[in-house]
Amino acid sequence: MGDQLHPMAPHHLPFYLAPGSGTDPLMVVMGVFLIGTVLWVGTLYWKLHSLPERMAHKSQKLQFEFVAVLGLISLFTHMHIFWIAGLLLAMIDLPDFGTPLRSIAGSVEKIAEATPVADGEEIPADSAAEPPPADKPGLLKEKEHSHV
Repeated sequence: MGDQLHPMAPHHLPFYLAPGSGTDPLMVVMGVFLIGTVLWVGTLYWKLHSLPERMAHKSQKLQFEFVAVLGLISLFTHMHIFWIAGLLLAMIDLPDFGTPLRSIAGSVEKIAEATPVADGEEIPADSAAEPPPADKPGLLKEKEHSHV
């Protein structure tokens, strides 16, 4: 009696219905698709999140560090304003003030340490009273030791 189908039952089942004896192939396909989609969306999210850092990587070290910190803050706090600020900071080219200022400071130090006095010249009255400091030799002492 169990071998015969009911006369009103369909003779074939649609593809989306799982057979009673095995696994559901549509569920397996959708599970693989879901895992692939989650991995793809996660990769897209990380690429988008690291966009300001990749843009600022070509710029100065200090600007890159600011952008990286803003990216980390936005990642941990989920506040998008930090990511937007990092993106805007990465897009702006900050002028390099450090190199010219270091050059000026180095030149001023050289001028301050080197007080050239030629043989026939007269030493000014205010500098004759105090001898040069022992830890900073004058230009003449540097010339004596320059043969080394």
